[in-house]
Amino acid sequence: MKTWIAVVALPAALLCGCNDNEGTDEVAKAPAAMMIDIVELSAADAQAKMARGEFTARQLTQAYLERIAAIDRTGPALNSVIELNAAALDDAAVLDAERASGHVRGPLHGIALLLKDNIDVAGMVNSAGSLALGNNRPKQDAFLVARLRAAGAIILGKTNLSEWANFRSTHSTSGWSSRGGQTRNPYVLDRNPCGSSAGTGSAISASLATIGVGTETDGSIICPAAINGLVGLKPTVGAVSRHGIIPISSSQDTAGPMGRTVADVAALLSVLAAADDANTANDPAKAHAGPDFTVFLNAGALAGKRLGLARKSLGFNADVDAAMERAVAALTAAGAIVIDVKIEGYGSWDAAELDVMLYEFKDGLNAYLKAAGIKPASLTELIEWNDAHRDRVMPWFGQELLLMAQAKGSLKDPEYIEARTRARRLAGADGLLATLSANRIDALIAPSNGPAWVTDLVLGDRSGGGGGAGIAAVAGTPSITVPMGNAHGLPLGLAFMGPADSEAQLIGFAFAFEQATHARTPPKFLPTLPTTPMQAADAHR
Repeated sequence: MKTWIAVVALPAALLCGCNDNEGTDEVAKAPAAMMIDIVELSAADAQAKMARGEFTARQLTQAYLERIAAIDRTGPALNSVIELNAAALDDAAVLDAERASGHVRGPLHGIALLLKDNIDVAGMVNSAGSLALGNNRPKQDAFLVARLRAAGAIILGKTNLSEWANFRSTHSTSGWSSRGGQTRNPYVLDRNPCGSSAGTGSAISASLATIGVGTETDGSIICPAAINGLVGLKPTVGAVSRHGIIPISSSQDTAGPMGRTVADVAALLSVLAAADDANTANDPAKAHAGPDFTVFLNAGALAGKRLGLARKSLGFNADVDAAMERAVAALTAAGAIVIDVKIEGYGSWDAAELDVMLYEFKDGLNAYLKAAGIKPASLTELIEWNDAHRDRVMPWFGQELLLMAQAKGSLKDPEYIEARTRARRLAGADGLLATLSANRIDALIAPSNGPAWVTDLVLGDRSGGGGGAGIAAVAGTPSITVPMGNAHGLPLGLAFMGPADSEAQLIGFAFAFEQATHARTPPKFLPTLPTTPMQAADAHR
């Protein structure tokens, strides 16, 4: 069933801070200027419709703002958007004027997107979901944001996330932050959206914007993309600028695209993938960019390719295993050769990875806070601030990871250097790369996730395992997830992983699989999973 959104002039109340329902009634009563079907609207289709004059970028932006008011603030109340950009409609009008004059900047011209709230946007709060950073309003866009603006994208707003990108507590609940509250999964509202890019995953799945940007250290793009029925790509570390992003780990952090189709993700990556250096820091539009990744959208990309299935990533959930077997059958039918592979020392890098993140979080956060010129000005002050505001910041879980990071020394410590070398070797040279080479395979495949678990603020996350893309995160190499089916209506994803700088090939594989299966289904906003056969049948109609 199609959902039509009336395009109206939104009140200013909906263009400001986080989780403010004020103005919703006025939106509902406002007269419709036109009707736009934005549910599941792709970037390419939106671009084509604007080119034909069916609607303008400003009208498209208005439509998304109204859907946010109806779906995110009220209705299912996904709580995925933490702040809206007050300049979004004005920015869209400027881009419409450019189009009218014959100037179109590229495939993202007039396309509305959402950014995770750990990415600097000039004038907007960048908080990592923490009330402690509620007054952090960067004066300058992150490098990638400047790239997006130069490409004609409209920054619609910021999305909620697991506070401090899920690096605060060992007992945290994904998708919860002290500034934004708890984000819901649009497929089944009492289920978790996974983290830390929970808000981006939930919002893009629910068509609150055309495309979105998340960030990942280990699983924070792949898991929320997969659990929310999206395509998500974690690039090679360093392929996308980290300037202006609140950090966890310089060894593993990266931003990446999230969308409802592989084509949308490829178009967004074509803008994001650009290195910042001394020559381009003040002019991100001139940065040396990667290729146009949309040229790799080849439905025949799997023919004759060898893929290695990491069997160690299976056996956690019968529904995931069954979906994976169906995925293998689809890959084989598309011409791929799928073999079972064994990864030596699977998971042996976990302890070293945590040590690396603890050291690098302390170093990176201190540098970010100092450069921002705000309070708290250091990790020490952040810990103290959290303690002083415990009732608001830590009602459900503590800050064990912050304390562990504070106890670490500098990046010159032999313990850190050894842990960094060990983690990258075990996951990279001796793990993913060795497996690719020894088996002569083009990519490694694994399930991206298990089914979404029930959100539980008291007990924290209970994912039950099932994700197999963590090896690429630690190795610093790219991975992409694409929908492969569902478990009782809860989306499941298939992950492709390759060596450094293999994004183009992985996009081709994911696109071919997507076109062969068309496994994504839009969310239905069920309040909970059905408990009787009759309810289950109704839910799947």
